[in-house]
Amino acid sequence: METRRALHFVFKVGNRFQTARFFRDVLGMKVLRHEEFEEGCKATCNGPYDGKWSKTMVGFGPEDDHFVAELTYNYGIKDYKLGNDFKGITVASSQAVSNARELKWPLTELAEGVFETEAPGGYKFYLQNQSPPQSDPVLKVTLAVSDLQKSLNYWSNLLGMKIYEKNEEKQRALLGYADNQCKLELQGIKGAVDHAAAFGRIAFSCPQKELPDLEDLMKREKQKILTPLVSLDTPGKATVQVVILADPDGHEICFVGDEAFRELSKMDPTGNQLLDDAMAADKSDEWFAKRSKR
Repeated sequence: METRRALHFVFKVGNRFQTARFFRDVLGMKVLRHEEFEEGCKATCNGPYDGKWSKTMVGFGPEDDHFVAELTYNYGIKDYKLGNDFKGITVASSQAVSNARELKWPLTELAEGVFETEAPGGYKFYLQNQSPPQSDPVLKVTLAVSDLQKSLNYWSNLLGMKIYEKNEEKQRALLGYADNQCKLELQGIKGAVDHAAAFGRIAFSCPQKELPDLEDLMKREKQKILTPLVSLDTPGKATVQVVILADPDGHEICFVGDEAFRELSKMDPTGNQLLDDAMAADKSDEWFAKRSKR
């Protein structure tokens, strides 16, 4: 499984202006690329919506060797109801802590050098006031699970992730595909996992030839396949193959063919300007204000 990589987490965002400010100015991430679409994605990348939407990839470096965020914005939708499924992303960056203080972005110190903050929409981020590791400042994504052992069986035995840490008492486990990659933390909770409307998606890559085998494995194991193997076209760019799965708690998981995705995910030097232009042309703030529409 050493050929598999953690790629990104997908957020649905209602306010692109404040969201861009958080990821660019507070966290210090760069816009890697920005794309506008006139209709919904075949793999529901933007959720169950079929209208105009945009995708903005932001990160501390290229997706070849960094875990990044995919910000999906559906025109006309101002906010999304949060569930208890997404528990947060942990980032090691003293610069982000400094930026938040300078911009008076709300910070809550949970322990010495560890701060909790929120991205617009209520998404939790945990900032460690330390120099980032050489590999990637994004350390882990934490998701809620209702049955830790059942989830470990899925993520480790079926998806091939290595278990780095396991604590039965605290009902948590840390998994990953490689030491230098962003990790997945599973946090057991009491009761059911509720994805509400803001549910996200975590994405990984694997060699394209493994995708049919992965899909067949899930069929044999009677696991949920949300989107069977499909090709996604991006005009002027590489066509990638993806299969979308769901774990026992319904967390969406995208596996994409690595070779084509490396071509698709190359950093676009005009991405920052494209995002700014799209936000300038988008009068949604005025539209919502006039109609008081949620």
